[in-house]
Amino acid sequence: MLYAILAEDVPNSLEARLKTRPAHLARLDILKAQGRLILAGPHPAIDATEPGAAGFTGSLIVAEFSSLDEANTWAAADPYQQAGVYTQVTVKPFKKVLP
Repeated sequence: MLYAILAEDVPNSLEARLKTRPAHLARLDILKAQGRLILAGPHPAIDATEPGAAGFTGSLIVAEFSSLDEANTWAAADPYQQAGVYTQVTVKPFKKVLP
């Protein structure tokens, strides 16, 4: 089943986010290689693809997991979570309708 992982960043966490980004992306690459990653990306803090020093307010990942427990466990081990970038993470079942 698909799950949406919605994360909110701690204010002023851009430095920690950038430092931890390679490890975060490496985990996403594993899901991608397994064919389980639907989409992933950050929420810019301003209306711009590259927000610069404004940074980001959070992230969204939609991926396939065998259960809600597995999705929660995976999300809890995210390097951003470990580095204190995220203040809150919500994991919800997700039903893809379009496209």
